[in-house]
Amino acid sequence: MAEAMKQVVAGMLTGIERYNPENLPTLERYVEIQSRENAYDLEANLAVLKLYQFNPHKFNNEITSQILLKALTNFPHTDFILCKCLLNEQKLQDEPINQIIYLADVLEQCDFEVFWTRVHSMPELTQKITGFLDSIRKFVCHVVGITYQTIDRTHLAQLLGDVEDKTLKHWVKKYGWKEENALIFIANQDENIKTKNINEKIDFESVGAIMASCR
Repeated sequence: MAEAMKQVVAGMLTGIERYNPENLPTLERYVEIQSRENAYDLEANLAVLKLYQFNPHKFNNEITSQILLKALTNFPHTDFILCKCLLNEQKLQDEPINQIIYLADVLEQCDFEVFWTRVHSMPELTQKITGFLDSIRKFVCHVVGITYQTIDRTHLAQLLGDVEDKTLKHWVKKYGWKEENALIFIANQDENIKTKNINEKIDFESVGAIMASCR
């Protein structure tokens, strides 16, 4: 259903139609479909927030919250910042938008244990976003992969949200890490360094000018 809606919405985002407030009900329904079916369309979601800017009386707190949460699932990309910039200071203070802003802040700081503590304390905030928790765990693994060479398995479980052993093994296997006793061996960072050849071209006229100035 999300794929079918994407085709419909694409036409609404063309030209002046992008700013037609009559398209809001369809676009809002598309946001809910994205949340339910674990799909994502940043351009459509930004169009919704822009329409709210132009038509503040049509602002929907629930839809906006879903858009922001979907943007969180695409960390470390800057989607969340793009969405946040389309909201005024008053809206950023409203519940539960302010809670989502807080989650974004701690995620950006990679303070994952604080993030999970807050998420687990208010499960109703993210329950409509299918795949939300796993999307955040994907980001956690991204950070772990570029930061650690080895990590204690208990600590990794905490960073992933105090997951059980079965879930921990799933993520370790997914990223090709190795488990040995109480340690998880991440890929050696030295192996991730890639050399790059840089070719510089200097034309004869440039060399001639330099030589002339040295006389």
